[in-house]
Amino acid sequence: MIKSIFPSFLRRDHQAGRPRLTRPARSALLALLLTGLAGLAAGNTTDVGLADLFPNERQARTTVVINKALERFHYRPFKLDGDFAGSVLTSYLEDLDPGKLFFLARDVDRFSRGNRLDADLGRGKLDTPFDIFRIYRMRVDTRIAHALSILDQRFDFERPETYLFDRKQASWAATEAQLDETWRQRIKNDFLLLRLAKKDDDAIREQLRNRYEGIARRVHQFTADDVFQTFVNAFTRTLEPHTSYMSPSTSENFDISMRLSLEGIGAVLRADNEFTVIQRTIPGGPARQSGQIGTGDRIVGVAQGLDGAMEDVVGWRLQDVVEQIRGPKGSVVRLQVIPKAEAAGGRMREVTLVRNEIKLEDQAAKSFVIEGPDNAPKLSIGVIEIPAFYRDFRAESEGRKDFRSTTRDVRRLVAELQREGVNGLIIDLRGNGGGSLAEATSLTGLFIDDGPVVQVKDSFGKVEVEVDPEPGMAYTGPLAVLVDRNSASASEIFAGAIQDYGRGVIIGEATFGKGTVQTLIDLDRFVPGDDSSLGRLRLTMAEFYRISGGSTQLRGVEPDVRFDFGLDGIDFGERSLSNALPWSSIRPASFVRHGGLDLAGLQRRSNQRVANDDGFRLLTAQGRILSEIDGQKTVSLRESERRAESERRDRVLKDEKARFLRTRGVEPVDEEADDVDEEALEAQQRIIDRIQTKEAARILADLISDRDDPARPRAAMSDAPR
Repeated sequence: MIKSIFPSFLRRDHQAGRPRLTRPARSALLALLLTGLAGLAAGNTTDVGLADLFPNERQARTTVVINKALERFHYRPFKLDGDFAGSVLTSYLEDLDPGKLFFLARDVDRFSRGNRLDADLGRGKLDTPFDIFRIYRMRVDTRIAHALSILDQRFDFERPETYLFDRKQASWAATEAQLDETWRQRIKNDFLLLRLAKKDDDAIREQLRNRYEGIARRVHQFTADDVFQTFVNAFTRTLEPHTSYMSPSTSENFDISMRLSLEGIGAVLRADNEFTVIQRTIPGGPARQSGQIGTGDRIVGVAQGLDGAMEDVVGWRLQDVVEQIRGPKGSVVRLQVIPKAEAAGGRMREVTLVRNEIKLEDQAAKSFVIEGPDNAPKLSIGVIEIPAFYRDFRAESEGRKDFRSTTRDVRRLVAELQREGVNGLIIDLRGNGGGSLAEATSLTGLFIDDGPVVQVKDSFGKVEVEVDPEPGMAYTGPLAVLVDRNSASASEIFAGAIQDYGRGVIIGEATFGKGTVQTLIDLDRFVPGDDSSLGRLRLTMAEFYRISGGSTQLRGVEPDVRFDFGLDGIDFGERSLSNALPWSSIRPASFVRHGGLDLAGLQRRSNQRVANDDGFRLLTAQGRILSEIDGQKTVSLRESERRAESERRDRVLKDEKARFLRTRGVEPVDEEADDVDEEALEAQQRIIDRIQTKEAARILADLISDRDDPARPRAAMSDAPR
C-alpha cells in the first residue's frame, strides 16, 4: 500500500524561509512507482435527491487546504486568478459533458458571465460548481427522455449522411433543435454500430434503451462528494494533468485496490468521452497474455462467467466499469471491445479472460539470443526484455538479502549471456511504463563505471543528482536500447543516461515523455485535531532532468536510430495531455562521454533494410491504419459505406499479417473462431513482437562491424540537447 509521506518529512529551511524536502523524504518519494495511480470510487446505487447536492463545510475546508497545498508545494507555479478560474470552469464543463450533448451555448454563457469563481474558491465557496451540476442533471433527464422517445423510429441506413463522433472541438449547440439533430445522429450511429455487430433490431433497441436509461440513472447516483471530486479534479487538471484529488471514500477504496492491484485482468483503464479505453496492459497479466487486447481498444460491454449476460457499459463512469471487471483470481470475465484499428464505428470483438494474480515472476526480466543476424551470420546478440523497473520492497523491508529486483535479475542474465559468448547486448524497454527510480539508477550502473545518472529538481528549485551506487561495470561490450512510445518514466531515465554517456545506441520510437514525480498528500495533516477526513491530493512535486541538462518531460528520449511506422501525426504520451508541463533544461551534470558512433550510417543502413522487410511492411500498414483512424472525426451513417470501410481496414491488416507470418512458416490463427488456439495466438504475437528486436540486432551488428573496422570513419555523437 502506498502511504502519504510528503508532509511528515517537511522541515523549515530557516535561510530560505520556506519548507523543503529532507533527504529521507526525497528518497522515500522517489522509491514510489513512477507510474499513474487511479482512484477508484465505491459506486453508490441509490438515487440522490437534488436537495442533497449542495456543498458542505468539510468540502469548503478541503478546497482551502488544496489551494494552499498547490500554492506551496506544486512544481508548477500556481496563482488562483480570474484567468485560471475561467479555465477551470471550461475543464469542469468538458468533464461533465465531453460530447457537448446536454448543455446549450446559452447555459455555458450564463455559467461564465460575471462569475467570481477565483474569489469563491479562495474562500472555499462551491456554490457555482454545484449549481452547474444540478442544471446538468436536469439537462440529462431531458435529453434521455428525448432519446427514448425517438428510439423506436425506423432509421434510413442508406441515406448519405455523416456523424461528428469526435466532438471535442465541436461548438455548443445554439438551439434545442440543433441538439435534437445531434442526438438523432448519435442514436443512429449507436444503432448502426450494433447492427455491424450482427444484432437484430429488437435487441438493439433494448440494449440502447438500457444504455440511455443507465446514463440518467448513474447521474442520479452522484453524491455531493462525487460532485465535489469531479469539480476538484477539473480544477487540478487545469494546473497539470498528473495532479488529482481523492475524496475520503475514494481514498479508502484506493487502499483496497492497491492491496488487490496484482489480481484481475492486468490492464490500466481510462475514460475517453463515453468509452472506457485500455491505456496499457500489464506484463504477465491475462489481458497482455491473451494477445487479443491492446492499448487503445475500447471496452463497450462486460459479462461475468462463461454464460453471464453482456452488460453494456458505454456511458458508465470509469469507477463503475472497473468494479465490473475486477474480481477474484480464477473467475471468468468476458469483455466486448472495439479494437483500436476499428475506430469508433467499427466491429466488436468478444474476449474471454480468466482473472489471475500477476506475479513478480511474470514481470521479471527475461533473455534470449538471436543467432546470426542477416547482416552478420557469425555474430550472436543477447536480448534482455525488461517489462518494468521492479523491486520487492516488502522483502527488502523484512531484511531478506535475496529480495528480487530488476538490477539483480539483469546482472544475472548478463552473466549468463556472456558465458554463452554473445557479441552484443540489447536491452528491450518497449512497453515499459516505469517503476522504481532506484532500479533505473542502479541498472544504469551496470553499464557505466561510475558517475551521475539523473538530476531531480524539486518545486523549490533545489537540484539533486542520483549517481551510480556501485563502481564498476557488469558489461562493457556493444550495447543497444530498444524503446517505443510506451517506454516511460524510469525507462526514459535509463535510456537517456545511456545515450548521454554515448554508452550505447538508442533504437526505436520517441518515448512517452513522462518526466515528473508525484506524491500522495494526506490533507488531514494540514488540519490537526479535525475529526473529519478531507481525502488525499496526488501532487506533482519534482521533475527529472538528464545529465546533459534536458528534461525527459514532454519530448521523451529521441532515438539515435529511428523506426518510422507512419504514426508521427498522432499525439501520444505526455504530448497528448492538456496542460502538461513544458520541456525545459538545467545546467548539465559533470560526466565523461564515451567515444562517438556513426549514427547517420547506422540509420541509413537500417532504412535500406526495413524498406524491403515483410515485418516492417506489416507494422507500417498497421501504423497507417491507426493514423487514418486518428485523423477521422466523422463516420458515415450509411450502412453499406460503413461496412465497406470496416472490411477494407480489416482486410488490409489481415492480409499483411498473413503474408508476414507465412514468410516465417507460420499459418495465421483465426482470431474470430469460436475456439481460438490461445497458445498458437501467443506464439504468433511473439513473432510479430520480435520484428523490431531482430532489426535492432542487425543495427547492433553494424555497430560492432564499424568498431572492428579501423578503416571506417567514426562520427562523434551530437552534443545538441535532446
